[in-house]
This record gives sequence, C-alpha cells and structure tokens, in this order.
Amino acid sequence: MIDVGAKKDTKRIAKAQAYIRLNKTIIARIKAGKLPKGNVLEAARFAGILAAKNTAGLIPLCHNLPLNYVGVDFTIQKEGILINTEARCTGKTGVEMEALLTASTAALTIYDMCKMFAQDLEIQDLCLLEKSGGKSGVYKRKGCK
Repeated sequence: MIDVGAKKDTKRIAKAQAYIRLNKTIIARIKAGKLPKGNVLEAARFAGILAAKNTAGLIPLCHNLPLNYVGVDFTIQKEGILINTEARCTGKTGVEMEALLTASTAALTIYDMCKMFAQDLEIQDLCLLEKSGGKSGVYKRKGCK
C-alpha cells in the first residue's frame, strides 16, 4: 500500500457507471416485478453498497476508507439498464475504487438474478465518470462510450 499518512483529509467524491445489456423480455419482467428472485434493482442497490463498504477487503492494495455516502441509481433503457454510482468520504485517498466496485457489483447482481432467462447477458462500459478531491484535482468524463 502507498503511505498516505502525511496527506491531509479532503472531501473525496467519485462517480462511476456500468451498463448491463438485457433482452426486452427481461426488461419487461423487471418493470413488472416478475422475477423469481425478487426485486432486482433493490437487490443490486444493496449489493453495490455492501461491495463499496468492503472494497479494501476485495482489492488488495486499497485503503479502508470511512465512507460518508454510497448511492446507486438505475435507468431502465430499451435494451438494458444503466447503473450510476457515487461514493463520498473525507479522507486521504480517493474513492474511485469504491464507486467502480459498486457499479460492477450492482451489474453482476442483475446478471445473477436474470441469467435464468437468457445466456447472452452482457456487462459493458464500466468506467469512472468523475472524481474530485485531493491534489490531482477534478476529472470528468462524458460517458464510457
């Protein structure tokens, strides 16, 4: 791990996204709440938040951060679901990995809950959209595509 002990605590924010491509039948089932495993989006939201809280245990060289907020939002589209995440803390290092892990875990949870209906599900476009805080300043991206 990098020694961040001498760094000052600053407000850190990171936003990430992922997209999971699904077929129209699965999208309709999600909208209707007709999946055997339950509410897909709420399960994915909780899974993503739990992943963020455990980032340091999953990514070997990540620091354990005192998270102030983790958010997960879903936009159901014609051929899939766009997942947008945000992680915030006041600390000595950034929360990019927490935001990215939240997005990927939410996508994987949707995949797991929907795989019984199709084998061609696809997770795409996992990326960091934005980060702020720390000496490297602000980074903004328009989207993964």
